[in-house]
Amino acid sequence: MHDEAPDLARLRPVIPSPLRPAEDERFARHGVTLLLKRDDLIHPDLPGNKWRKLALNLRAAAGRTVLTFGGAYSNHLRATAAAGRLLGFPTVGVVRGDELAHRPLNPSLAQCAADGMRLHFVDRATYRRKTSPEVLDGLLSLFSACLVLPEGGSNALAAQGCAALGRELRGPAGTVAVACGTGGTLAGLAAGLGPEQRALGIPVLRGGFLGDTVRALQQEAFGGPAGRWSLDERFHFGGYARTPPELHSFADDFEDRHGLPVERLYVAKLLYGLTVLAGEGAFAPGSTVTAVVTGAPWDGRPRGHAPSDSR
Repeated sequence: MHDEAPDLARLRPVIPSPLRPAEDERFARHGVTLLLKRDDLIHPDLPGNKWRKLALNLRAAAGRTVLTFGGAYSNHLRATAAAGRLLGFPTVGVVRGDELAHRPLNPSLAQCAADGMRLHFVDRATYRRKTSPEVLDGLLSLFSACLVLPEGGSNALAAQGCAALGRELRGPAGTVAVACGTGGTLAGLAAGLGPEQRALGIPVLRGGFLGDTVRALQQEAFGGPAGRWSLDERFHFGGYARTPPELHSFADDFEDRHGLPVERLYVAKLLYGLTVLAGEGAFAPGSTVTAVVTGAPWDGRPRGHAPSDSR
């Protein structure tokens, strides 16, 4: 068992990530400048907010097993498993849903297994209670001493890690927008921005719960409210992983315009929302809007070792 923090620098992340202009008449006609913060280029296996949310947590784990949670197509599970492979520590993924329903493994879970993650399937009722002492104690009894990360990796350390994103973008007044799943990226981004800037979150899930989550994360990470932020909950397209033809058509067009591979579950909804907001006049003429590209499309091709039995 290791007792030292992993050397993340040897993975050679691209930090700070590039900030690039995007010439787009849908913004320009309203006098708005669109910038793309290419966090998807930080690292091929731990892109964007996955790197930023995991980095401080992995240092805290100091080589212990990292146990975390996700659905069958979770980007967070895949990034955690990749970090385990690259840095040499064990990982456990608690997966929502009965095991038989996930056999054979889909490409995302197969990649997790290939990267050495032990997959532990739980029924949906148990998964809903994953933060309860009863369920957590049961998991820790199975897997002994672990660092437990919440679903999506959003905790106080994750928010603190994402504050570096805001610091990289500090400047004059403007809007910095990010797609939101579990709120950790928005909580940290807002904390790192300058006093005249604001962070805008575009949730990709339905429910209207994210505001309370962001406030709680900021309280835990920074001791109270930090920075200016808001949410626009109109662009989830029906919920997580809902990507209707209208969204795909928009993303295909954005790719053609800008040569940017657009990830569909998060980034496409962010860019769509910003385009609608620009058309509504939500951004003042002469202002700048920065879209944080938190991830890239995953092609499903395996990396690392061949899949192993994950039971």
